[in-house]
Amino acid sequence: MGLSKATAGQMLCGAVCVAALVLGAGLARAATTVTVYTALQPEQLPVYQQAFEAAHPKIKIEWVRDTEAAITARLIAEKDDPQADVIWGLEASYLMQVDSNDQLEHYRPSGFELIKDEFKDRRTGWPTWVGMDAWASAICFNPDAAAKHNIPRPESWKDLLNAAYKGQIVMPNPGASDTGFMTVGGWLQTFGDTGAWDFMDLLHENVGSYLPSGAKACAAVATGDYAVGISFPYAGVKLAANGSPVEVILPKEGLGWEMEATAVMKGAKHLEAAQVVADFSASAAANAMYNGYYQILARRDVAVTLPDNYLGGEEELLVIPNDFAAEALKRQAILKEWEKRYGGKNAPKS
Repeated sequence: MGLSKATAGQMLCGAVCVAALVLGAGLARAATTVTVYTALQPEQLPVYQQAFEAAHPKIKIEWVRDTEAAITARLIAEKDDPQADVIWGLEASYLMQVDSNDQLEHYRPSGFELIKDEFKDRRTGWPTWVGMDAWASAICFNPDAAAKHNIPRPESWKDLLNAAYKGQIVMPNPGASDTGFMTVGGWLQTFGDTGAWDFMDLLHENVGSYLPSGAKACAAVATGDYAVGISFPYAGVKLAANGSPVEVILPKEGLGWEMEATAVMKGAKHLEAAQVVADFSASAAANAMYNGYYQILARRDVAVTLPDNYLGGEEELLVIPNDFAAEALKRQAILKEWEKRYGGKNAPKS
């Protein structure tokens, strides 16, 4: 005796429903959520996430974002029970603190051979970190304010020791600003420890104030409050594009610089997915995307597009090699010494 249409329909529905549940469970198993710790700017996260997930639809990113210092402290605190799978976008001088704590997995991402030497861990054939992009220190100069105070246009860091600049220089406090620390680190490597502190002692005589950010230092120059500001190139370029009387100068002795980097965590709960993120971060496609925010890229094979009025030749002036690991180890000692010598001129952090 044949089945009734109702009974057959119920059996078919049951079979389809079971199949759907099995398929759904399979898809759920196929999708992996990778936890990514980052200090990237909030506006960068959806851009990078959309590009990554479009290329790797079976991996979803869950961001944990905070400041450089806070992310670093969190990673170190979690050493015995890692919560992050991968770090995508942490400054090298902070990432080196994590690396010195033996928390990073040795992983050589796809395309590693196309990363510039100064952007990769070369201690062994199997790196623990790979750079993404970089930025450097620079001088913002207001020729109108300089003419008013009869101040010459500087071409070098040591030009700023001229007594004519007294009270007319503003720079970021390295204890509050990563641009400030990057700049001080560059001086220490360019002039040597003794020479750098001697230089900063003399520079201090001409500094009017130490501000909590490099961008604010350049902004203070744009308004004419100061003739000279120590900052980073894009801050000045952006102000000049908006009509402010600001010129960007790249001091000829060399530029302190910092890079963002990516690393896979040792003990990552989703190791394979973390490695896919590291591969993507080192890719030409990702580097082209980084160029929307930075003008120095890690990949040799990605052409850099510069914004209007952006100076060329910046990368050639970078202090190389830049010993990020040594800077990380000495960071607190450097900041303590700097504060003792110069903290009296710090502006409020608000």
